[in-house]
Amino acid sequence: MAGLAVAAEAAGFDMVTVMDHFYQIPMVGPETEPMLEAYTTLGALSQRTTRVLLGALVTGVTYRNPALLAKQVTTLDSLSQGRAILGIGAAWNESEHRGYGFEFPPVGRRMDRLEEALQIAKAMFTESRPSFSGKYYKIEQALNVPRPLQPGGPRILVGGGGEQRTLRLVASHADISNWFGTVEDMRRKGDILERYCAQEGRDPALILRTAMAQVLLVPSEGDAEAVIRGIPAARLPLLGEPATPEQAAERLAEYMDAGIGGFTFANANLHTPELIAVAGEVKRLLS
Repeated sequence: MAGLAVAAEAAGFDMVTVMDHFYQIPMVGPETEPMLEAYTTLGALSQRTTRVLLGALVTGVTYRNPALLAKQVTTLDSLSQGRAILGIGAAWNESEHRGYGFEFPPVGRRMDRLEEALQIAKAMFTESRPSFSGKYYKIEQALNVPRPLQPGGPRILVGGGGEQRTLRLVASHADISNWFGTVEDMRRKGDILERYCAQEGRDPALILRTAMAQVLLVPSEGDAEAVIRGIPAARLPLLGEPATPEQAAERLAEYMDAGIGGFTFANANLHTPELIAVAGEVKRLLS
């Protein structure tokens, strides 16, 4: 199945995201595990939810024409009554590219495509008949009707923490970033992002910085063993040490001190309503 995550953010919104993959990814399980297509799944979720934001964490730029992707996300915004986000990155899983016949160029050329795709998406969100001509993509007076419900279009999340190019694209185009690493990594990336924002003439406070939460949430210390038993062994190293809501809030507060405003939790840890409620308690403690 598509992976689910929950973002708890101090400004007050929750987000449900799906992985945009066609095969299961190696760090989660065998690639033969079932995997739902992301945007079909999000459309279904839009009809079963009323408050959470919905998007991919993150769409691979190589998987879809960017104008079509902007149309899909705009459609999701309409179906969800203004709750869509566009999460996008440079893509990395060569195996599924090969299997589906998608081109998998070197990372530099994927980043070039990402830069063009971000410009096209923003234009289609904000302009009535945009045109764009780049090296890889072109649109000509493209229609995107119905228009997004959110003023200015869905928020754009750029996934990845590459310090030479990805953070530059975050500074230029993103409303939200998503990083993985230590508190020290967050501080370093935050400093670099602020320098790029200065070059762009953009206020870095306008970009919400989020991070993958490396905590294994448990209702209480006595529940840790039972929660661990319910998670595939291959996933455990990615989830961190068991933590009650109070312990998790204490650890994640260090990330917030480093400029992080939101966290994503992997669905392997949030696979029951009770565990989702634990994440909600962490959010309350951090707010």
